[in-house]
Amino acid sequence: MSITLPRAVVAALAVAMALVWFANLGERRLQHPDEGRYAEIAREMTVTGDWITPRLDGIKYFEKPPLQYWLTAATFEAFGPGEASARLSTALAGFLTVLAVGATGAAIATPSAGLLAGAVLAGSVWHFGIAHILTLDAMLSFWLAVALCAFLLAQRAALSRHRCAAWMLVAWAATALGVLTKGVVAIAIPACTLVVHSLATRDFGPWKRLHAGKGLVLLLAIAAPWFVLVSLRNPEFPRFFFVHEHVERFLTTNLNRPGPWWYFLPMVIVGLLPWTGVFFVRARAAWRDGAAGPGAFAWPRFCLAWAAFVLVFFSISGSKLPSYILPMFPALALVLGWQLAVMPGRALAWLAVVLAASTLVLWIAALVGYPHLASRLADARTPHALYVALGPWVELGLGVAAAGYAVGAFLLWRDRDSGRGLGAALHGSGSASTAPASVARSLAVAVIAIATMLAMQAFFQGSDVFRATRSAADLVATLEKRADPPYDRSAPFYQVRMYDQTLPFYLRRTTTVVAWRDELGPGLDLEPSLAIATVEAWASRWRGLRQGYALMSPQTWRALGAEGLPMTVVAHDSRRVLVERSPAGARP
Repeated sequence: MSITLPRAVVAALAVAMALVWFANLGERRLQHPDEGRYAEIAREMTVTGDWITPRLDGIKYFEKPPLQYWLTAATFEAFGPGEASARLSTALAGFLTVLAVGATGAAIATPSAGLLAGAVLAGSVWHFGIAHILTLDAMLSFWLAVALCAFLLAQRAALSRHRCAAWMLVAWAATALGVLTKGVVAIAIPACTLVVHSLATRDFGPWKRLHAGKGLVLLLAIAAPWFVLVSLRNPEFPRFFFVHEHVERFLTTNLNRPGPWWYFLPMVIVGLLPWTGVFFVRARAAWRDGAAGPGAFAWPRFCLAWAAFVLVFFSISGSKLPSYILPMFPALALVLGWQLAVMPGRALAWLAVVLAASTLVLWIAALVGYPHLASRLADARTPHALYVALGPWVELGLGVAAAGYAVGAFLLWRDRDSGRGLGAALHGSGSASTAPASVARSLAVAVIAIATMLAMQAFFQGSDVFRATRSAADLVATLEKRADPPYDRSAPFYQVRMYDQTLPFYLRRTTTVVAWRDELGPGLDLEPSLAIATVEAWASRWRGLRQGYALMSPQTWRALGAEGLPMTVVAHDSRRVLVERSPAGARP
């Protein structure tokens, strides 16, 4: 018999997912580059009190708008700077996206579809993974998801004009906050998706329900003030932000982030796991069955158009990073939740069996072959010992996933004869006509999602082994424990021919870069006195210090040592050497 889950069970599952979601935000050190960069910008806001002009290591940094920095800085003010508070805003954004997708799926389809959509998104590798790393993309994806969900809710045919306007204003406000997170891409994605959907479906009705006049006023009222203020204080900002960071970033490969046209395709396949099989098996049916009746809005087709546009848009960009396609996943989760609720039980059971069997094979392969893989991956910059230390966490994660998927497959196999209509039509109200998913099906999807989340947490915990080369936390801890001579927090600190993004955050102070530009270049062009242009100029200054500190690569250390520069090694790893200019000037 097809029944929905009791509310107590749904609540228990939600609590379990929340506990897993927020379990270990503070158990991993921040890693270079993104986590260190975005934590440090926020930390400097709290120290300087300047929340208008972002600065990185004391240097003007205009690559992105400030909303993410503001939220992180606010958590620092409330809880103090640390790993958990640094990641809290992005993790919270990811979890709120799950709730928004679940609630929207319940409203535009059925409660079962909403529950399944939320579980799908929570248990998707890409959405979970990126939400647990301090970047801007989880926050952007959240605001875009809110805009998408509010837009879909506004298109329901039975809605009054007043309620439609209210939902559309929510969509416009969310878009504005997306602009404050990452720029005009937050406008481009929903606007272009609407154009694509209208051309593909010949449905121009949503254009009449945009409430564009009020919406544009609201968008400008929310987003424009900071852009005006920062431009008044920094006249160079508009050209850099709108031309360099948008036009040149999209059309050129100047940022050294190129990639082939298919760059994101493997990431979509991996990122949708463990639901990739369901999506590819049901994608055609989702488009076909997503057609709306007279006067209704084809929300599944809009979601598919949204995901397709995000994929194509970033695929043709000259600058590519794996996290860019994250806004695809909330839209795909809505479609997948609906499809999981309506697809035949036997087909779903077989897909679950394949998933469980494949993961079991992968787990066995890791148990047997990981030592060989670790040897192949190791190099001079990332030693073999780090990959060896990662191994148990990889095996644990795959083992948990295999066990959870096996339980899910068992539940679905027992429920394989439950009837589900292949041709779910849409009511005039715009809701998908589906029978509620069975208890077994809902529990199975929840178990698979939680197993994926636990596996990802294991992988994340294991990734902390790379702190040895990707975080300055241990280097700084070693320096602070130094007794002879003791660490002098007022002494100059340099980064020579390199820039470790995490170092200023863990030092709780800015450093001075030497012979290094990269992303700091535009800010240094404005304030060149904040850096030292050549190693020779720095070496002369270094020799005159009573005490000072510098971070550099092993190659630079060897070269400077050969020139007789006085340096005492405080700590080192395969990528970095931390040295001190001590009163004795000794060099081991």
